[in-house]
Amino acid sequence: MFSSLDALPLAERLISLRHALHREPELGLDLPRTQAKVLAALDGLPLEVGIGTSLTSVTAVLRGGRPGPAVLLRGDMDALPVQEESGIGYASEIAGRMHACGHDIHTAGLVGAAHLLAARRAELAGDVVFMFQPGEEGQGGAKLMIDEGVLDAAGERVVAAYAVHVAATALPLGLVATRPGTVLAASDTVTVTVTGRGGHGSSPHLAADPVPALAEMVTTLQSVVTRTIDAFDPAVVTVGSIHAGSAANVIPESGTLQVTVRSFSTATHRAVRAGIERALRGIADAHGVRVDIDYQENYPVTANDSVEADFALRVARESFGEQRVFVAPRPMAGSEDFSFVLDEVPGAYLMLGAVPPGTDPGTAPMNHSPQAVFDDRAVGETAVLLASLAAARLREVAR
Repeated sequence: MFSSLDALPLAERLISLRHALHREPELGLDLPRTQAKVLAALDGLPLEVGIGTSLTSVTAVLRGGRPGPAVLLRGDMDALPVQEESGIGYASEIAGRMHACGHDIHTAGLVGAAHLLAARRAELAGDVVFMFQPGEEGQGGAKLMIDEGVLDAAGERVVAAYAVHVAATALPLGLVATRPGTVLAASDTVTVTVTGRGGHGSSPHLAADPVPALAEMVTTLQSVVTRTIDAFDPAVVTVGSIHAGSAANVIPESGTLQVTVRSFSTATHRAVRAGIERALRGIADAHGVRVDIDYQENYPVTANDSVEADFALRVARESFGEQRVFVAPRPMAGSEDFSFVLDEVPGAYLMLGAVPPGTDPGTAPMNHSPQAVFDDRAVGETAVLLASLAAARLREVAR
């Protein structure tokens, strides 16, 4: 097990890495500068290091001093297309890009975990796989790394996987939270194109107007949730964009809706998709227009294995103290592609507070905000938590 004291000798180096990553954020699956920084930060450790082919990932394997299974630790590396307004001294130097979700902390924290575990390599009864992942923000980088073999990088399938995500709001600095079962929602994106027949606004009977159909679709989608989905196994359907037409007196040929759908179980995920598609087609038929539905299932539900969640909470309490750990009462409506990992192997996803002291967690700008600020001390805490999870899991298997 590790404590915050173990991370102190690494603190300056890890925070410096975090700042360097923050100044040069990169997007998506191609993160060459980030990859280079990670490789440099791991240089000299007794690791077997590989890089991805379809994305600029880094996979590193630490062999323990005694035989045993392998566990995986994940840190995502990509930033967001956000113009930074945080006012911090190490703000992004690239216009329109920002580490607004704390992935710079995840990356530096995973590097720290590699250093902590390497220092106690002889004590480990098994191996640790370090998964430095691009493309979490919508590109499914975890799925690509799984396809390239990250779960089997140690020579056999990992027996457990863990990830830590920092929060710029809600959780005070250093507070750890997770729960058994669903922790984050499935995320789908639906693009709806309604095509009718254009015409003059003075003679709608001679056209097939897509606009009333689109308007009815917006309101009916809410009824799909409130009248067909169990209130205790909910879904969220939000129309984020609607567009049709270019002038007041012109009936357009077509229009579009863009919709995000969140659900918290496989059953509701199936039911809400079926309900949405049924409602949209019915409305289109009633209005005499055509509807094309592009339904993209992005990330599945992120669900913790109940045994691994209880184990992770116990490890966090032993590392940080009872007062800094709690069981989250309900899932969050965000989504995560660590869900692909947890669909393959048991594991746990934990949240760590990174709100700077003196800032009210209840009103602090949230993750993805241009004003989001994450406290540097969360880097060391992330390193300690990840390293403790790996070491404790291998120790339990060895008993």
